[in-house]
Parts: sequence; C-alpha cells; structure tokens
Amino acid sequence: MKSSKITLLCLVVLLAVTLCADELFDAHATAIPYFFQCDDMDFHFGNLVLGSAVNRGVEVGEAFWAAFHILDGDASSWQSVWNELAERVEIRGEEAYEKGHWISARDQFLRASYYYRISLISILPDQPSLKERAQKSRELFLRGGQLLERPIEYYEVPYGEGVLPLFFRKANEGNEPTKTLLMIGGGETFAEDLFFYIGPQAFERGYNFLTLDLPGQGIMPLDGKFFRVDVEVPMKAVVDFVLNRTDVDPDALFAYGISGGGVTVPRAAMFDERIKAIAMNSGVVNAYDLFSTMPVVHATQEDMASWTSFHRNVVRTINWRWGIDWDQPAGLVEANLGFEFDPKQISIPTLLIVGEGEYQNTEVQRQQKMIMERVNNPNKQLVITPTNEGASNHCVMENRSLVGSILFDWLDDILNDQGD
Repeated sequence: MKSSKITLLCLVVLLAVTLCADELFDAHATAIPYFFQCDDMDFHFGNLVLGSAVNRGVEVGEAFWAAFHILDGDASSWQSVWNELAERVEIRGEEAYEKGHWISARDQFLRASYYYRISLISILPDQPSLKERAQKSRELFLRGGQLLERPIEYYEVPYGEGVLPLFFRKANEGNEPTKTLLMIGGGETFAEDLFFYIGPQAFERGYNFLTLDLPGQGIMPLDGKFFRVDVEVPMKAVVDFVLNRTDVDPDALFAYGISGGGVTVPRAAMFDERIKAIAMNSGVVNAYDLFSTMPVVHATQEDMASWTSFHRNVVRTINWRWGIDWDQPAGLVEANLGFEFDPKQISIPTLLIVGEGEYQNTEVQRQQKMIMERVNNPNKQLVITPTNEGASNHCVMENRSLVGSILFDWLDDILNDQGD
C-alpha cells in the first residue's frame, strides 16, 4: 500500500511539470485580492465571510474588525479571533432573548452561529474545539432559526450507515404542495453554510429550502463517515424523506449543487427521476480528472514546507474528509476515482453557473462543454457570471444575489412553461 502511494505521488509530481498555468485548477483562486496576503485565507475571507453579508451571515463592520486582528496566514489566530467575536455576539443575543426582543435575538444568534462556523476553518480534526464549536454553531443556528417567520426545522434522516443532519424551511403555512429546492455543498461544507449562501433568496421566491450534511461534510468524518463516490445512496434517502412531506410538490423538486455538489447533484439525478431539474456551480463530469489539475496535489515537500499554517491546515482537513493521509494531498486524486456522472443519462432541465475566473481553466471549460453537448434535454443553459460584477470565483460566493437571480428565474421559467 505504501509503495503504491509513493508511486502515485511521483506520477502526480511528474504530471505537474507538464501542466501550464491555465490547465491548473485552483479552486481557492480569487479574481481580486480582498485583505490577506495568504491566498487561502483571503479566499475564505472574501467569499465565505464577506459573501454571506447579503444573507446576514456577517456584519461587514464585525468581519473587518476580525480581519484586522488576525495574524495573516496564521491558523490559530484565525480560529481564536472569530471564536471571540462569536462569543460576544452570542452574549448580545442572549441579552436580547431574555428581554423578549425576538428579532434582535434571532439576528444575533444566527450571526454568532456563523462566526463559530467561520472559526472552524483550519481547525484540525484532532482538536476538541472542532466538535465543540460545530455543536455550538448548530445550537445557535437552530435557536435563531426558531425565531424566523417560518422556523427552520431540524431532522436526522436515516440511511444505510446512520443518519444525515438536515435543515428544512417551509415557504408557506399549511401543507399545500410547494416548489422545493434541495441544495448540496462541496468538500468543505457545513449544512449551515448553505442557508447563508442562498436560503433567504429561496424563501423570498416562495420555495421550500433544505440543506444537509452528506458523509464527508460537517463533522460527520469524526464518526468515520467520509466522502463516498456512490453519493446516490444517501441522496436517495434525502429524496425519500422530502417526498414523504405533503408540503413538497413532487413535480417541482429541484436540486442545486456547488463545488463538489456539482457532481453529487447530477449523479443523484442519474439514479433518481424524482428530481425534476438540476443546477450546478459548476458542473463536474469527472472529479478524478478535475482533482488531477489542482495545484495542491502536485505540491512537493518543499512546496508544502512553504505553506502558511492556515493553508496547510485547510489542505489537511480536506484530506481528512476523504479519509486519506492528512499530509499526502496527492491522494485526493485516487480518492475521487469513480466520482463522476454521465451527462447522456441526464434527461431533465440542466443549468450550469460558472464564474468567469473559474471558467478560464481549460479543464473546467472542457467539462462544462461536455455537459452542454451531451445532456438529453433541450432546456440546458450555461451562464458565465462576469468578473466586472464581482462574480468570478469558485461557486460565485462573492455575489450571491446574482446567483439567486439566475437560478430562481430559470427555475420559475421551467414552472411557467409547465403551466402553459
């Protein structure tokens, strides 16, 4: 086993020598710098942090206060500053709650939840603070979610190897069948992230909205539940659960996936015709091929020695989520073998959303074009969001309003066409 890993690493490093810059896919590259010199820290700050402000995940003033007090590139500094901010906002929420100021309490609890979540970035899985803060984040998310006009509901959905933690928010009172969006994240996702990604836009447009942690996401790997390529298995359990609800319209169940969700969603649709339309940001026909072009899997020991502690820890946690050696990122390629879908087996409306910066990569282009050429439905569309509208990066997390407009207008058009 050890010799095969060494052989794989050598092959990957050899391949790196022949790859041009535009052939490397750095998912954490940004079109513009935001604040930090550490590229990985800057990506997370500009996209995961600032991008959530439109959905009230953060306050810009609080976010920049935190940024000014973080030692650039230092993992422990990032973790402690966001945790301290989360604690202060949580206290303010508790004070508001005790006095019956429900809206103030709601806003503080939800924001404190997200600050605890942000503090998890770069925490290694052998640190007790990972589980502790993740549980605190979920607790506050649910407390704040209970104070929304339509409360956030929490379920643990049984599947073959345990349960899947799932959040559901109804669009309307009562049990009338309603259009529903199921959203799936990627390799670094917690289910709570996706609410702050696009949940409010879904609600405003009259969609039920649900998200969840699949194996490999959230803190599920702490229980040995790592990413699996046969994602159709847990996804079937999710669809079973959703369609058992009388308030979900079985003719209007749609799925949207970002990052690794760009292969999870279409692969699930290959095996489950109950999903009526899919959207991806961006589409991933073959994760093995895409991972083969990522700079991190080509890193030499010298490269890794030069990484900031923040970047090193982010890479190690991604490796952990795939169940591979934390210090052998080249293993991510082999781990993704078989994580793919066949566009020819997709016969439902399909939308691809790709940031302009991400689309410059030749492998990303190739896979989007393959989807557009082979999907067996005339309603297929590729939308490249522009850099000059701040919509260039991976998953277009920096302009979520634009993503919401593109996605929900397209879904509404599908429903309007069905009604004609």
